[in-house]
Amino acid sequence: MSSPIPDSAMLAPSQYLERNPTVKSPITSLRALARIVLSTSLVVATAASFAQDGPIKILVGFPAGGSTDAIARHLALGMQQELGRSVVVENRPGAGGQIAAQALKGAKPDGATIFLSNSHTVSMIPLTLLKPGFDTSKDFAPIGLVAINPDVFAINTTVLGNAQAGLKDFAQWAKSNPGKGNVGVPAPASAPDFAVGVVAKALGAPLTSVPYRGDGPVALDLVGGQIAGGIGSVGAMLQHAKTGKIRIVAVNGTARLPLLPDVPTYAELGIKGYEEVIFTAVFAPAGMPANLVQSYNAAISKVVKSADFAEKLAGLGITAASSTPAELATRVQETNHAWSAMVRNAGYQPQ
Repeated sequence: MSSPIPDSAMLAPSQYLERNPTVKSPITSLRALARIVLSTSLVVATAASFAQDGPIKILVGFPAGGSTDAIARHLALGMQQELGRSVVVENRPGAGGQIAAQALKGAKPDGATIFLSNSHTVSMIPLTLLKPGFDTSKDFAPIGLVAINPDVFAINTTVLGNAQAGLKDFAQWAKSNPGKGNVGVPAPASAPDFAVGVVAKALGAPLTSVPYRGDGPVALDLVGGQIAGGIGSVGAMLQHAKTGKIRIVAVNGTARLPLLPDVPTYAELGIKGYEEVIFTAVFAPAGMPANLVQSYNAAISKVVKSADFAEKLAGLGITAASSTPAELATRVQETNHAWSAMVRNAGYQPQ
């Protein structure tokens, strides 16, 4: 025998709800759910808005006051004007930029964090360390080139006793003075470090690379005569060369610098294998939306191409240079190829 149908089942929904006020109607539940969804959406939208409208942080892997830091601060000011957003520089010095690079890898790809790096960090470190903590091609998204910064070879002409000495004269002097052909370089396992071997082999001279912590100390010891030769940035060497305390005798790259029209390239001196010039560029965490990459690239390119930015960098002995994201990616690959050959020819084993 079937159970009797309860009276409540015969009531209209509205009548049932009036008699059972603790029971929520489907409409009420849906409205509550809609409020939850709307609230969640607002939180997400607020977070996204912060990423798009909040401050942009430029990571720099070197201390404040250096050339890379100076480039970053000039760039930050220009980007701020172009994007209408606050742009701040955050220095994370150490390990040749490796610490900052690892920080970029761990950042969200929302445009709030980008990285101004030289090619030593993104190209040389992965070639010389077994565990750099990042993979440039996988972990970073190229945004755009900012500058190129050629290295120069400088000598102390007083130590050599020849005010007009050139690089070949330096090599000859080193042959005649065993144990004195020391050449200071900004860092161990850097392009200048390997370049000493390239020059030594090409000129048949007993040159020894002496690593420092930055090219500033290299320039100071070169001026003081503690070392006879040194490789460093134009900015680090030029101020001392102008006083006549040291002499710049070679520059890397494929052409002479307008700033130093009388200084030959290594290639002009018959030295092959050190044509690749150090560059400085901006990278984002991998996965940053393409439209955001293009937006940042457009702003950076406009700043870099401005006369004001170029003039500020020229004062540091650095040349402003822009690119598309694709062109920067190609440049990284070309630098990797050139420097991997230099590392391999030096017989260096990644550590």
